[in-house]
Amino acid sequence: MKFNNPVIKGFYPDPSICKANGSYYLVCSSFQYFPGVPLFESKDLINWTQIGHCLTRRSQVQLDTVGSSGGVFAPTIRHDNGRFYMTTTNDTTRQNFYVWTDDIYGEWSEPIFVDQGGIDPDLYFEGGKAYFMSNGTDDLGIGGIVQCQIDIETGAKLTPSRSLWQGTGGRYLESPHMYRINGQYYLLAAEGGTEYGHMVTYARGESVTGPFEPYPHNPVLTNRNLGGYELQGVGHSDLIQDDEGNWWLFHLGFRQIGRWLTFHHLGREVFLAPVTFGEDGWFEAGHNGTTLTSFETDRIPDSVVQREKKVLTFENTDWNLDWCYLRHPAPENYKLEEGKATLKGTAVTLDVPASPTFIGIRQVDFEATIACDVRMTNGEAGITLYMDENHHYDLAIRKVEGGYQAIERLNIGDIKSVERELALGAEGHATLIIRAGHERYSFSVLADGKETPLGTAQTRYLSSEVAGGFTGVVIGLYACGEDSLAEFTNFKCEYR
Repeated sequence: MKFNNPVIKGFYPDPSICKANGSYYLVCSSFQYFPGVPLFESKDLINWTQIGHCLTRRSQVQLDTVGSSGGVFAPTIRHDNGRFYMTTTNDTTRQNFYVWTDDIYGEWSEPIFVDQGGIDPDLYFEGGKAYFMSNGTDDLGIGGIVQCQIDIETGAKLTPSRSLWQGTGGRYLESPHMYRINGQYYLLAAEGGTEYGHMVTYARGESVTGPFEPYPHNPVLTNRNLGGYELQGVGHSDLIQDDEGNWWLFHLGFRQIGRWLTFHHLGREVFLAPVTFGEDGWFEAGHNGTTLTSFETDRIPDSVVQREKKVLTFENTDWNLDWCYLRHPAPENYKLEEGKATLKGTAVTLDVPASPTFIGIRQVDFEATIACDVRMTNGEAGITLYMDENHHYDLAIRKVEGGYQAIERLNIGDIKSVERELALGAEGHATLIIRAGHERYSFSVLADGKETPLGTAQTRYLSSEVAGGFTGVVIGLYACGEDSLAEFTNFKCEYR
């Protein structure tokens, strides 16, 4: 069969995967968004369904005043002795921790902290022992991939932290994962930074504590030399073996907006590449060490059909799974029903690292039409294309003296400009429409049966190359203003 990449589209970075009970389970980073760490399930490695989040309670993760791209960094999911574990970093508080559950569809535990620094933590289980890894510096001050043995019940260190491997010389050595395959220990990592120089590297040894010998042809997977290719930033990966004995590499990557336009705004996404072991025990990945936008493979039966949801509405999405908040929301400001969202605004705006009244869904493809009916009273309410507090485009209705008006506002760094205003008279009601393309968004308002264009804006100014950070554009519904109340109905996001 032929499958297309990415297998999970939109801002779902840093994938980690495990297998249990006949299914595959995958988690991703969530940064300042809540609930934290999206959790997916699949039977075939191609089609993924979100089944929950690992961090669903304020007590599990501190997100208050966390800046954009702070908070919850790269998670690892593992299964051992009937129990699932997810370990991650709150980069803002500089704490590594893990949570666990015996029911993958249920709630996860309170956090258990590990006194080891760095980011991108990993758990490896063997012989009744638990090993904890991250990047960083060990107890002797040596940098690299750092490992210690822990008490899995308490998180207490049972051995000193020790540096195992310093990588191949690429910057930002991160994303360590350990595996035992055919009697050898494989240490997977990422280098080069999670951008255009990103790459997957690995080493192997005869003991879980090393020493480790690097793969002679590192990097094993990278698209860094594929100029003019849509898929870039390949790295941060996790290995999995399917039920037929085949090996695969799940990894992040991103799609740039054009062949020679090196900007990406959809975020880092989840990609899949085949892995093949040679007789010498080393493995190769992808197509000549690169990831393609599609792969032909006989490893997955032709009966598997890759599915994709092209139309998203209030009715066919789940408020608790598909939608997310900025940091910890105030529940009393949200009334979420089938077919309708009622939002109560506060003095908190989209421009500060706090929790405005905002609920969003990730933009997962370039070409789309987004529309929603908005009816509001005081203040301001509408749709935002949100990258971070300094980079977002807003199409909104606001109360002004003598009535209401629709506005198009562009927020690009320190520049915050209302580009056009459209008088709506005494009715605080209109249909807001955003049409998305690879290079531009266009904004219009439908009121009294007439659609009026308000303007356009380039997608590049919401890209990571401009805004910085590690997230992607989220389509947000928001309200702000102390006495504002807004009703959102007939939401539709249709991808082309």
